[in-house]
Amino acid sequence: SRARKAIETDDVLFATVRPTLKRSALVPSELDGAIASTGYCVLRCDKAKAEPGFLYSFLITDHFNARMAGLERGASYPAVRDSDVTASWLPLPPLPEQKKIAHILSTVQRAIEAQERIIQTTTELKKALMHKLFTEGLRNEPQKQTEIGPVPESWEVVKLGEIAKIERGKFSHRPRNEPRFYGGEYPFVQTGDVSKCDGYVRSYTQTLNENGLAISKMFPAGTILITIAANIGFTGILEFDSACPDSLIGITPDENVQTEFLNYYLITQQPEMDRLAPKGTQKNINIQFLKPWPVPMPTFEEQAEIAEAFSATDRKIRLATEKRNQLQDLFRTLLHELM
Repeated sequence: SRARKAIETDDVLFATVRPTLKRSALVPSELDGAIASTGYCVLRCDKAKAEPGFLYSFLITDHFNARMAGLERGASYPAVRDSDVTASWLPLPPLPEQKKIAHILSTVQRAIEAQERIIQTTTELKKALMHKLFTEGLRNEPQKQTEIGPVPESWEVVKLGEIAKIERGKFSHRPRNEPRFYGGEYPFVQTGDVSKCDGYVRSYTQTLNENGLAISKMFPAGTILITIAANIGFTGILEFDSACPDSLIGITPDENVQTEFLNYYLITQQPEMDRLAPKGTQKNINIQFLKPWPVPMPTFEEQAEIAEAFSATDRKIRLATEKRNQLQDLFRTLLHELM
């Protein structure tokens, strides 16, 4: 077995296979006596001279990893030897300073991990909440069985095409990547922008000029976009006017349908849409696929209340994500400055 390296608390592990992936770890007390693969270089500090947390921090610096990248051997399975790691020089301040640096960096790392836990638990809460509210509602009503499962007695189940205008995006020229259509002032949201969004399309990676706009279709802010090719059934509400290609469909709810409510419901339907999508050379769906899609429909007031419950969890996730990103930026800055 390759797993034959005994490790102890405060050992520092450095992955010697594909080392530029920065897979380093400081062994916690609960893994004392565990066994590690020979794919790790195990470094055990002389604690009278070196602080393990300081050594760990050094191993994740860009400077050290660039040095390891220069020593890699092998093309399909690039690796360095343990001796490449142990022969590397290490800037070593006095032990009290090492401990201070390690403490500062580990404090920021723990704060990052705390935000990641908030993101994970709130995301799980939102998923459970969506299942509960779309089947039970908010009014503690008796339920009835429908084609989509149990829903409150007062709710209707309607077809998507009955409550919304459904229009396909457009980009009639092939090949799509011809430069003369791009680089103008008009946002051009594509499939990837929607599939990676958090329910709201807030950014775009491409723009069209007048020539591009002439062969595309513009959707106004507030339109629900849904992906219909390759990545099936991902949705997001546009926060700005944007042109869209024919791999996206725009959904404009009727005035008695709350946009956020419909978008949240469609988010829950993505796995089923993907499962039912016709499988040809590439999976895809179309307007005819979406028009008869069943949608539960409470009163407008209850729609708004349900959407607000989901929005509250989204705001918490966004806030935690922003804090995590800020802390990650702080960590990178501190790592560069302190090391």
